[in-house]
Amino acid sequence: MPLRLPLAAALTLLAGCAAQPPRLPPPAPAAHTVAADDNLNAVAWAQTAVEHDLIYLQTYRDAQARLLAALADPDWDALSRADRVVPAKGLRPAVLLDIDETVLDNSPYQARLVRGGGEFNEADWAAWCKEGRARALPGVVAFTRFAVQHGVEVIYLSNRAKDLDQATLANLRAAGLPVAGPQSFLGLGTLVEGCEQVGSEKGCRRQLVARHHRVLMQFGDQLGDFVDVLPNTPAARRQMVQPYLDWIGVRWFVLPNPTYGSWEPALFDNDWRAPRDVRRKAKLDVLRVD
Repeated sequence: MPLRLPLAAALTLLAGCAAQPPRLPPPAPAAHTVAADDNLNAVAWAQTAVEHDLIYLQTYRDAQARLLAALADPDWDALSRADRVVPAKGLRPAVLLDIDETVLDNSPYQARLVRGGGEFNEADWAAWCKEGRARALPGVVAFTRFAVQHGVEVIYLSNRAKDLDQATLANLRAAGLPVAGPQSFLGLGTLVEGCEQVGSEKGCRRQLVARHHRVLMQFGDQLGDFVDVLPNTPAARRQMVQPYLDWIGVRWFVLPNPTYGSWEPALFDNDWRAPRDVRRKAKLDVLRVD
């Protein structure tokens, strides 16, 4: 049975309804909106946190304070047993530095990926490198210039492709870093006679340096900057560095990089072909909650 209202009450109700503003549909999402990116915090930290800069400054200042003692010790060497292919004694002294996130700051490239919702690809990365706009990270210019002033050669060992050598050397010079010449950059694709390259591992190139130099210190943001890591699993990575723990902060100087690195694919069986959500779930699954 329908509800019947007195005429006055009905008119009051209708007046109230007429006074209500019409309900509008929710606004459509902006066309440029992108999905949340797991790398946002890491990139924001790298670009804005003073703690990030202080870690670099602290690391390079500490290394500089130790360099002359290492130079004076003829038995001092910072290459692993696998990479020290000839005796180091009497060879020219050098320091060995990775480039990306060790010497040069590529966070603007990572920021572009976050803003655009994309992932790393070789074409965009090469284009960024050719821009030559990466800045030197805190402390590295002073350290490398100090090394050169004391007769220590600075060698940059990077997984940037060899065909990016001129752009990379120009960027290093523009950022104020010392560059002795083309031989200062050993990029991915450098041929090393008698040594078989394994993927992007740097062992062959470290062995090339070992033939002519006594390496006083190594600097990098990845374990692979110091020693080859095969296979790339969390357990193998910890096991590989175990014999060299006494070298950390003395001969090997490790810098922070939460934005990318071989630590990440180690968490999803190194399968970059897996969909992004599958890789993300694998990373979630390894998180400790107690």
